[in-house]
Amino acid sequence: MWRQVLALIVKELLAVLKDTKSRFVLIGPPLIQLIVFGYAATFDLNHVPVAIYNADTSVASRDLVARFIGSPSFIEVATLHSERRIKHLINARQVAMVLVIDRRFTRDLYLHRPAPVQLIVDGRNSNTALLILGYANTIISDFDASWIAAHGGQPPMAVLDQRAWYNPALLSRWFVVPGIVALLTQVVTLLVVGLSVAREREAGTFDQLLMTPMRQIDILLGKGLPGLLIGTVEASVVILAAVWWFAVPLRGSLPALYFGLMLFVTAVTGIGLMISSLAATQQQALLGAFLFMVPSIILSGFATPIANMPTPVQDLTLLNPMRYFLIIARSVFLERADMHSLLPQYWPMGLIAAFSLAAAGWLFRKRVY
Repeated sequence: MWRQVLALIVKELLAVLKDTKSRFVLIGPPLIQLIVFGYAATFDLNHVPVAIYNADTSVASRDLVARFIGSPSFIEVATLHSERRIKHLINARQVAMVLVIDRRFTRDLYLHRPAPVQLIVDGRNSNTALLILGYANTIISDFDASWIAAHGGQPPMAVLDQRAWYNPALLSRWFVVPGIVALLTQVVTLLVVGLSVAREREAGTFDQLLMTPMRQIDILLGKGLPGLLIGTVEASVVILAAVWWFAVPLRGSLPALYFGLMLFVTAVTGIGLMISSLAATQQQALLGAFLFMVPSIILSGFATPIANMPTPVQDLTLLNPMRYFLIIARSVFLERADMHSLLPQYWPMGLIAAFSLAAAGWLFRKRVY
């Protein structure tokens, strides 16, 4: 049995690796996606275009302006001498924020009264606006602390001491790149497995395969294990890139990560075999794979928190294996997670893997007879 399965596995690997287009699909797009997501998919804001309207022009106000301009988060694109251009700059999207310093700014500081500073932010993208306000408030708070230390005054009764656990520098790359392990592994595994049976049907060799002494379970294993192997290798390459190229710390247990990876790849392999069993051509298999991939990525928590989704949609995410592996990958990378702490993520993926493989076997038999 295993000699026949091994021969089919070798045949599948050769069919994928000897074809130039297949090799490109396995190597090119994952590398491009890794670079794009690793560098471009970020929640950090840098070089936000701002306009400055400083009606005070004193040393104190110029110091505050310098703190904004010296920050990597902001870049000055316009200096205003009146409020008339503010509306035009915001409407035309030439600036995302306007800093307005009142002419009484320095006088109020010396009188130990609240000194008015206005931040006008483009609120059409609410998430970006909130980030901009957070950065600006940090700069103003630092200015307040420096002014009180140098000139005296009543400090605030409550002082905010901010600490970010697991990601002290709040680098979004540390959050995004571990998720790419799940994303690229699913994409590659689903494509390789999803096209396997469809390729045989399209080439007219599937009937010949059925006439061999191999059982249906042997054929399923021979079609599924190459995708599992390729998906695991692909994930290992992304993990190495995350640690050595993107400098994301791998703090947890490597066996815990790979155990979750094997369950995840097995579940995706079962789904790929289901798609491949239903598809008559490679084009149908490709469309079926993307029909599954897009919702699974959206419902995984890769970009948007699952807790923010409506309750029925949150329940739907429980059927998505990528949801569980995302938690495993991020927990192992950032939270020092071990196998014991990840048990609540392992067993649902195991159930999904068992169901998808059983369903793939049933669909395979239905299509044969």
